[in-house]
Amino acid sequence: MAVRTRHDQPWVKGFRSAVRASTREGWWVREHRGRMRLETVGPDGRMQSVALPFDWAKSQTGDAVARVRAIYRLVGEGHSLKTAALVAAGEAPQVSIDWEQVAENFRIQKLEHGTSIKPATWEDHYAPVIGMAVDLLTGDEAPTNPADLIDRCIRDWPPGSRIRQIRAQSVAQLLRHAVYREKAPVHWTPPSTLRHHIGTKSRESAIATQKGDPFTDGQILALLDGLPQDEAGRRWADAIRLMAELGLRPIELLHLSVRTDASSREAYWWCTYRKRSGGGVTEPRRLFPLPLVDLDGEVQQWNLLARWQARLIELPPLSSGNGAADCIKTYLSRKPAWRSLREAMKANAQRAVIYSFRHSYSLRGHQRGIDAGSMAQAMGHSFEVHCRSYPWASTAGTIAAFHRASASLVSSTDVGSGR
Repeated sequence: MAVRTRHDQPWVKGFRSAVRASTREGWWVREHRGRMRLETVGPDGRMQSVALPFDWAKSQTGDAVARVRAIYRLVGEGHSLKTAALVAAGEAPQVSIDWEQVAENFRIQKLEHGTSIKPATWEDHYAPVIGMAVDLLTGDEAPTNPADLIDRCIRDWPPGSRIRQIRAQSVAQLLRHAVYREKAPVHWTPPSTLRHHIGTKSRESAIATQKGDPFTDGQILALLDGLPQDEAGRRWADAIRLMAELGLRPIELLHLSVRTDASSREAYWWCTYRKRSGGGVTEPRRLFPLPLVDLDGEVQQWNLLARWQARLIELPPLSSGNGAADCIKTYLSRKPAWRSLREAMKANAQRAVIYSFRHSYSLRGHQRGIDAGSMAQAMGHSFEVHCRSYPWASTAGTIAAFHRASASLVSSTDVGSGR
C-alpha cells in the first residue's frame, strides 16, 4: 500500500515560505502524486500550472526553490509559464535552425514588406547587430535562449543608452520573425519587455549628457543650414530652433503650449514640465524667446510662436526610447553637419551635447545684459543652480557690473570737467 504524502510535515511550511519569498502572491508549489507542481494565478485571475521534476521531499526543496526562482524571472521577462519551465530546465526543444537564412529573410521582410524601411536604415540600425547575433548563434558556445543572446549583443554599450535600446529591439524583432515566420521553436520568442536588458542610465551618466559647452549663434545657424531639407529634416530643425530660442530642456519640447495674457491679449509660450531634483519640483513657467543673430548682425525671425499656433510646426518623434535627448542625439549623430560641429568644439577644448542648445540660451541672455535671477526663472531652475550650472552667469554679471561702474565714473568725470 502506497504511503500517503503528508502536507503537514515540518519542512513544508518553510519550503512554501521560501517559494513566496522568491516570487510574489499567486505563486505556490503543491504536491501532486508524490511530485511537485508549480501553480500560478495571473493578473487576469486564470490559474496555470506546470510539473516540476522534483519529488515532494525535504531533500528536493533547495533545487525546487532555485528552479521556481528561475521560472519566475523568465515569466517576468515575458515568457509563458510553460516555455519558462522548459528554458529553466534546459529542456527546450533543440531544432536545427539556419540562422543565416533566417536573417536574410528578415532583411527582405524589413525592406520590402509591411512598414518597410530604407536600405540606409537597415545598414545603420539592423545590419551590425543582426550580423553579430548570427555569428553568436552559429559559433561555439552559442546562446540557447533569447535573454542570453540579447545580453551578449548589447553588453558593450552603457545601460540605458539609445544604441543599447536599438540593438536589443533589433534582435528581438529578428527572433519574433524566426518564431512566427520561420517556424523556430517557441522558446526563442523574445521577452515582451526589454527593459531588464536595456537598463537605465546611472545618475552620473545622465548628468554627463547635460554637461557641455554652449554653442554660438553662428554655430547653431550653420548646423541648421547643414541639415537635410526634406520633411524629416525640417521637423528636426524646428525642434532645434525651439530649444535654442526658448532655452528648453529636450524633454520640454513635449510640454509646450501657448497662452494668452488676459489683459494685453498677448500670446506667449508656456511650459508645463515639472522637473524633479534634489531641491524639489520645478513649477510650470512662462518662456521668453531670445532670437539668434547671424554673423552679419541680422536677427533671425523664425516666427515660431505664430507657426505653432497655426499648426505649421510638427515635431519629430521624441517619446520613444530613453527620452527626447536621446532621440535628438540619434538623429544628429548621423549628420555630417553635427559631426563637423562636434569636431570644431573639440578642437577648442569644448564639448558639444544636446543640452548645448539650451546652454546657448543662457549665454545669449547674459551677453545681452539679462541678470542671472531673471535667466534662472526663465530657464526653470533656482538662482543657485543657475550660477552653479552656468559659471558665465556669475562671471558675466560681475564683468557687466564693473563695466557699468567704470562707465558711470567716466561719465561723472566728464560732467565735472565740463566736457
